[in-house]
Amino acid sequence: MSIVEYSVNTDVSGESFVPENHRVLHRLATVRRAQGISRAAVARHLNVDVEEIRRQEEENNDLPIWVLYEWQKILEVPVAELLVEAEDSLSQPLVQRAQLVRLMKTALALLEYADNKATLTMAQALVDQLVEVMPELQGIAAWKAVGKRRTLDDLGIAATRTMSKDIFIDFMD
Repeated sequence: MSIVEYSVNTDVSGESFVPENHRVLHRLATVRRAQGISRAAVARHLNVDVEEIRRQEEENNDLPIWVLYEWQKILEVPVAELLVEAEDSLSQPLVQRAQLVRLMKTALALLEYADNKATLTMAQALVDQLVEVMPELQGIAAWKAVGKRRTLDDLGIAATRTMSKDIFIDFMD
């Protein structure tokens, strides 16, 4: 079955159902989570809203190949890792890369917050060793330590800001 052969079917009552030959087509969400990248970050890179990213991540969603290549650039994995093979799990190299990226983020956070020379020296040694094992980790940033993650129900700071009524009056004239 190719990526374009899947379609949603409806029964006589109009209810949609998954055909018996349904096959999961991609694993965008799984790879994104393994890489430690948020939906919001992907949405920013693709210049779409988070709801569109959520829609694209649905496993039974048929996506154009160019969308998969955009995801591939953001997640920095081979496009083949985004496609599902029969009874497939994430490849060992991808799992190891994701683990090393998370380990590097933690090591860099330790380095940033080291409060004594011994901790600073050990954290720097750990960062150097990780880069030695996987040179592409050189550009990784530490975990963000400011604030807390918002849930989907929480409002961002933009919701608390007020705007002058004059802005809207100009458009009405």
